[in-house]
Amino acid sequence: MFGKKAELTEGTHVFSTKKNGEFYDFIFGVVTGIDDRQVGINGVLVNPVGLKNKIKQGKTGERSREILEHPTPDNVVLALVYRVEHENFAEIIDLDEDKCDIIPPEVYRMLDGWIRESISEFTNKVLSLPLGAERDEAKRVLTSRRDSLIDKNLKRTLYSVCRSLKILN
Repeated sequence: MFGKKAELTEGTHVFSTKKNGEFYDFIFGVVTGIDDRQVGINGVLVNPVGLKNKIKQGKTGERSREILEHPTPDNVVLALVYRVEHENFAEIIDLDEDKCDIIPPEVYRMLDGWIRESISEFTNKVLSLPLGAERDEAKRVLTSRRDSLIDKNLKRTLYSVCRSLKILN
């Protein structure tokens, strides 16, 4: 009646995490193979260095710490508004030790688009500049970038993030 529960199979979109010092980096990708409790993933590893730096500087609240200590597909977009480092990820994770959540293709495309379109750079620039002409120009560039996005889910998410950060024109 409600459909079957999603299964972990080749081609499934997934979200995982990897410990990096005190906090976690996160991985999103596609399952490339399964051997018992071992799962091959091909995707992107994201290190949210900007948010980690904000925490070290004491410029964030408990919510930011929670995102880095327990990242989920729902909360990591908040880590993506600051500077990130990313690299391709093609490794095997162990389901007995590592988190592996199935995510909808739309969520995967939104996360992938955010990284591939370098949206973190645009939002971080607006947030890091003092009020004035330079910040206004960064806002115009971000708005233009948002308006040129093709993926409707990514565009809607960016709009929501910009609105909640009060960086809309």
